[in-house]
Amino acid sequence: MSLADSLSSLRAESLSAIAMLSSEEWLVDYRNEILGKNGKLTEILKGLKSLSDEEKRGVGKHANEIRDELSAAFDDRKTRIELADIERAIASEYADVTIPYSRTDGSHVHPLARVRDEIEDVFVRMGFRVYESDEVTTEYANFDAVNVPATHPARDMQDTFWLEGSGNVLATQTSCMQNHILRTNTPPIRAIIPGRVFRNEAIDATHENTFYQVEGMVVDRGIHIGHLKYTLETMLSEIFGKPVRTRMRPGFFPFVEPGVEVDSSCPFCDGVGCRICKQSGWIELVPAGLIHPNVLREGGIDPEVYSGFAFGLGMNRLAMLKYGVDNIRLFLDPDIDFLRQF
Repeated sequence: MSLADSLSSLRAESLSAIAMLSSEEWLVDYRNEILGKNGKLTEILKGLKSLSDEEKRGVGKHANEIRDELSAAFDDRKTRIELADIERAIASEYADVTIPYSRTDGSHVHPLARVRDEIEDVFVRMGFRVYESDEVTTEYANFDAVNVPATHPARDMQDTFWLEGSGNVLATQTSCMQNHILRTNTPPIRAIIPGRVFRNEAIDATHENTFYQVEGMVVDRGIHIGHLKYTLETMLSEIFGKPVRTRMRPGFFPFVEPGVEVDSSCPFCDGVGCRICKQSGWIELVPAGLIHPNVLREGGIDPEVYSGFAFGLGMNRLAMLKYGVDNIRLFLDPDIDFLRQF
């Protein structure tokens, strides 16, 4: 059999075999057998030395064409095998995430999702509208629009992650939505804004660089600090399933004036004192206050006519208290044993 016939026979045999292969492992082995350094094509081409120069050129060109054709066939078959593997995985691993969970089939709701659902339910019943917070936002919305200009020292307290070359940031607080909501709504405004936020934090048992927060805000005529206190006590009492009292201490936050630190009576000891509240009877929980006139003005709202309150509640912190979790890192840990508790 001539070299040309041997090459044609190898081509036909290889193309037929490639089409039958069903795994990447077999494909790699067969490719080495045909096109490898010591493969069948190389063995056939060793016979070129016995041919004339003109015959070598013709057979060599034909061999290169066959090599290219077989290489393309191997690559195409590899792609088809990969797609088939993906389709099989989708068919066997598919889960319809829209199906309501059921404890009877082993399903569990993540504690953060459970707390978020409860918070949203409480506020919707109080007439609030739920907004989804942006995870990527502008420097203006995250800082300047809420009274934190570039020279303000409070920016150092919220060191964040910047998107290179864009001027955008990963949101450090769900209050980055305040300006948008103020500009696109006419008072009265009642809104809560749950979402994920990011800060350049050292991670330990009580600090994370990625956590969940819910912003609450109300803007209307005659809003005062008593409305804030009632709203928070109603929400906390619903979450903990028992009456919760609050107290307020002066606190500084650039986007509110006056600003307050809101403590809740300890839901575990009813204010008597226990290990959770460090025997104080109180748990520091929510930074809040009346919306700063500069923030209202920046959102197109006349602070001479309208006032409002805002608060930022850490959902991770609330979930830790509600479920007795002592390490914030567990919420982002895919530990099935941990999740099965809820």
